[in-house]
Amino acid sequence: MHNWRHRWPVELMCRVLQISERGYRSWRLRPISQRARTDMKVLAHIREQYRLSLGTYGRPRMTMELKEVGLGVGERLVGRLMKANGIRPVRTRKHKVTTDSHHRLGVAPNWLDGDFVAAAVNQKWAGDITYVWTSEGWLYLAVILDLYSRRVVGWAVSDRMKKDLAIRALDMAVRLRNPPPGCLFHSDRGSQYCAYAYPKKLQAYGIRPSMSGKGNCYDNSAVETFFKSLKAEMIWRQKWPTRRQAEAAIFQYIIGFYNTRRRHSYLGGISPLAFEAKVA
Repeated sequence: MHNWRHRWPVELMCRVLQISERGYRSWRLRPISQRARTDMKVLAHIREQYRLSLGTYGRPRMTMELKEVGLGVGERLVGRLMKANGIRPVRTRKHKVTTDSHHRLGVAPNWLDGDFVAAAVNQKWAGDITYVWTSEGWLYLAVILDLYSRRVVGWAVSDRMKKDLAIRALDMAVRLRNPPPGCLFHSDRGSQYCAYAYPKKLQAYGIRPSMSGKGNCYDNSAVETFFKSLKAEMIWRQKWPTRRQAEAAIFQYIIGFYNTRRRHSYLGGISPLAFEAKVA
């Protein structure tokens, strides 16, 4: 009734709905309840954190975020307010893996062997390449993750998927992290990683290569999970007119959100940067 009062006379609506006008006026003048005040306060914070999380947080992560800013809330309250106000996390699509492993280049043993847990930074790295469609054509992205904190430590983009793309991501990771000799780098059997230049570069840096088993996409699941998050939380949500725009957005996602703000279930609900600082 209150929302339609500018279109229909209140007296008419009360008569049709069999509600007394006195009861309606009493409801309008009644002070807002404490529960309603709390809901409004929490909802304002939910909307802000939803914006900061790029629309990706569901009830568990949203509750963690609100508790960190000083609100004593539980998942039931957060879930109720999100549902009532149509606040939903971004739904993901099925990720398509594209790896050119049909070649006769050298393949390294699978030293990682499905063990994605590292005891310290720069013990185990993993890398892969994906693609992003723009109106100018494909933009290819190579990344390297530190498996200890799931932090993206190296990345590079190009309009062509050549071996130098993977090498540039590796060079960046080495400059940023300066890994000790023996650091393990795991990848799939893509030709960019098997070509002579890449193993030679790893050897020069003192990094030990490891490669997934043949036809086993789960052997590099940590990086595939990152690509799925990147595409679901940013790439698939809009069209990209140019490669330059997509590149800038990817940079902002990695630096401004994924590494520094995004809560990771694997890390106990904190960001990679906070996880590394916590155990430093």
